[in-house]
Amino acid sequence: MAQVLEFKLPDLGEGLTEAEIVRWLVEVGDVVAIDQPVVEVETAKAMVEVPCPYGGVVTARFGEEGTELPVGAPLLTVAVGAPQGLETSVPVTPGPSGARNGSAPSGSPSPSSSSGSSATESSGGSGNVLVGYGTGAPAARRRRIRPDRLDRTPTLSGALTVEAPVPEAPVSEALVSEAPGVPVPEASSTAAPGSVAPVSDGPVPVVSPLVRRLARQHDIDLRRLTGSGPDGLILRADVDCAIRQAEETEAAKTRTARAAAAPTGAAPASSPAASAAPAAERIPLRGVRGAVADKLSRSRTEIPDATCWVDADATELMAVRAAMNAATGPSAGPKVSVLGLLARICTAALARFPELNSTVDTEAREIVRLPGVHLGFAAQTERGLVVPVVRDAHTRNAESIGAEIARLTELARTGKLSPAQLTGGTFTLNNYGVFGVDGSTPIINHPEAAMLGVGRIMPKPWVHQGELAVRQVVQLSLTFDHRVCDGGTAGGFLRYVADCVEQPAVLLRTL
Repeated sequence: MAQVLEFKLPDLGEGLTEAEIVRWLVEVGDVVAIDQPVVEVETAKAMVEVPCPYGGVVTARFGEEGTELPVGAPLLTVAVGAPQGLETSVPVTPGPSGARNGSAPSGSPSPSSSSGSSATESSGGSGNVLVGYGTGAPAARRRRIRPDRLDRTPTLSGALTVEAPVPEAPVSEALVSEAPGVPVPEASSTAAPGSVAPVSDGPVPVVSPLVRRLARQHDIDLRRLTGSGPDGLILRADVDCAIRQAEETEAAKTRTARAAAAPTGAAPASSPAASAAPAAERIPLRGVRGAVADKLSRSRTEIPDATCWVDADATELMAVRAAMNAATGPSAGPKVSVLGLLARICTAALARFPELNSTVDTEAREIVRLPGVHLGFAAQTERGLVVPVVRDAHTRNAESIGAEIARLTELARTGKLSPAQLTGGTFTLNNYGVFGVDGSTPIINHPEAAMLGVGRIMPKPWVHQGELAVRQVVQLSLTFDHRVCDGGTAGGFLRYVADCVEQPAVLLRTL
């Protein structure tokens, strides 16, 4: 007998309490293998493919793409412990007799394992739902069970089993596919004939989850659209066109209604006085944007921060970088970035001023100085601002730090950073100069104690060796938690960083 197991949204770690469904990787009726990814979710930290610990046939999915679910909420149900294709809970279309082949009446109890073993043991599930945010075993190829073959399925002995018709019963919404384009039938058996929309022949031809989300946000029925892409694929341009048409139709209805209701002598409905003010757009604070908002608000609420800044002549630093990158031959290492050099300077400065590599335990009323430097750096992506972390930055040289920054930046741009790569930082470096600005007052990345901001490096008039000259100048700003140190310590840290920028030999003398 098949056993229907419920797979719930697992604890994704790092204090995350919810996740948003971005894309389903399986559909109802698909056969899944143990530890096969079944859904892609977006947390406040990263995109994660969630593997299912059970192997069997998917009988239900819970939540549409774009839905936010709390940890512990059901994701899907899987029928396990029986020959594939014989699960009694797989929903299919009605047969000629009106009975639903292979489906149990609504409300009937789920079959249980006759062996009495646990769900994981009977299914052969690994139980390792998120080992390293993905399992090492390759996912088995998914295959779809054809509903028209569920009534004649070979058993383990090779004989053919013919399912007997069962009485018509209300269809449980939990066992109905939530794939776009397939409406959920009404559960009530008293519904009038023809009140349920006919089921489409196949899924709506949409590939991009962004197109689905855009359609949901504007109440656009994708089943009514004709795609302009290959094989009728619905593109974003098709949805945008439908949105414009809907807005024009709604505006025309509004003008007609106002014209009919306007008293004699009133201003025409098309006049500026009669036009309605545009509605304000509301954007949910969730996902990465919600997490950033919560962390920044907490930082401003809990941390008494202060900021100091200084202009520095970075001409010598740029010359040193050019010389390092000009080296050729087998001994030449990877190219060194400006951010890599500044990161190495930060680790040297934190070794001299460890007060800034700390955190505050508010409950114990203690300052906790941290033994190692895990250097975070701000990276702007399409999903918002993220802060990847270079582990053990104090043990790396400029080349190693620069290479790790480049690797993490690429993962951030593609949305493949794991939550573990976005947490645990002890100090943050923020290069806002890439946006073409000179200065800023950064907000500390809670629960850290300080953040160094770097503006753009650009030619400016500068007094050099007693004469006015054009030099490469950068503004450095340090925001620090005034509980962990006073202005003298913060100023000493910033002055040391500026000295290393102006005279890189200072860094070599202190190593």
